[in-house]
Amino acid sequence: MNTKRRVVVTGIGVLTPIGLSVDEYWNAMMRGASGAAPITYFDTAAFDTHFACELKGFKATDFLDRKAAQRMDPFSQYALIASDMAVRDAGLSAKETDPDRIGVVFGSGIGGMTTYDTQFTNYMQGGPRRISPFFIPMLIPDIAAGNISIKHGFKGPNYATVSACATASHAIGDAFRIVQYGDADAMVCGGSEAPITPMGLGGFDNMRALSARNDAPEKASRPFDLQRDGFVMGEGGGALVLEELEFARKRGARIYCEIVGIGFTADAHHITAPPEGGEGAVRSMRRAIHDAGITPDMVDYINAHGTSTQLNDASETGAIKTTFGDHARVLQISSTKSMTGHLLGAAGAVEAVAAILAVQKDIIPPTINYEFPDPACDLNYTPNTPVQHTVRYALSNTFGFGGHNATLLFKKYMLD
Repeated sequence: MNTKRRVVVTGIGVLTPIGLSVDEYWNAMMRGASGAAPITYFDTAAFDTHFACELKGFKATDFLDRKAAQRMDPFSQYALIASDMAVRDAGLSAKETDPDRIGVVFGSGIGGMTTYDTQFTNYMQGGPRRISPFFIPMLIPDIAAGNISIKHGFKGPNYATVSACATASHAIGDAFRIVQYGDADAMVCGGSEAPITPMGLGGFDNMRALSARNDAPEKASRPFDLQRDGFVMGEGGGALVLEELEFARKRGARIYCEIVGIGFTADAHHITAPPEGGEGAVRSMRRAIHDAGITPDMVDYINAHGTSTQLNDASETGAIKTTFGDHARVLQISSTKSMTGHLLGAAGAVEAVAAILAVQKDIIPPTINYEFPDPACDLNYTPNTPVQHTVRYALSNTFGFGGHNATLLFKKYMLD
């Protein structure tokens, strides 16, 4: 007998370089807006890349108490704000239900990079006594999950995931299992990242992972395009509220969709490069499809990892072909990183929200800057313009340095 419970999405929240709310984010995607622009946080003259996808117009004190904001690294601010949006959207409250049955899994690929940069400078200039007593609590990646539970009084399972660019998808997948197997009735989950610092930019710059299209930053993130030359750093956060179906129904919660499958695998290949043909990604997608109990031809849309790097985009294309066979030519595919840039540990959550809204609205977000077809990337990537299309099932892929692969599978919710 299958005792696994059905799990639905009842709340979503995002802070992104193209919108500081879910509505702004979706509307910007429908316009094909780019979040890439010259970096304003620090002088980039010494770097090869001078641009990124910053949170434009963001002020932490527009969302948080000033003292609380000062004691949080930006990644933690983004996490708390995005999760607040999702919790309010879901109408979820620890005061109105058992707080032991609501938990948090929330991750960050890097954690408090801004705090690290600042405090290391303080140390070098004035010695150890210049290091803030809040240094460690502001730095550690798990503090976002802790801050979310403290703010809302959620006392169920609580921890962080850290798996590079797959971080947020792992958080969502873990939260799905926790609810599915009855260890909680509701979970807040997702990821956040604030990597646009001198050390963050310098590290990726020296890896030659970033686009250096400084003359036209808005054209730099171009997944699957022949002229792609690297990814564009982004920042922000994304959060979902997942609930057991009957728990959500009893609360009268609005249901966006179901989450029905996850696939987690390892490449066991290389610290940064995917294997040729994307063998690990194939197994990840196949596991998610099997977990959902469907066949590959039932998937309508893939929100691709699509980083705008040579190796990733070709590898993911090959993996999609292997996984879906002839259906790969029918699938709608897009990379919303073309607009937001790569949000690293937050990518899986922000892109899951795009997939969820595609399922709900039957609209496929575009891949912008797709101008020059690449023979190695020859599928339908929804070039430049959104497309109206029925979406019953949508996959969201995220693949991280270290060979971490995570796939989430969402289904249109139908009343029984």
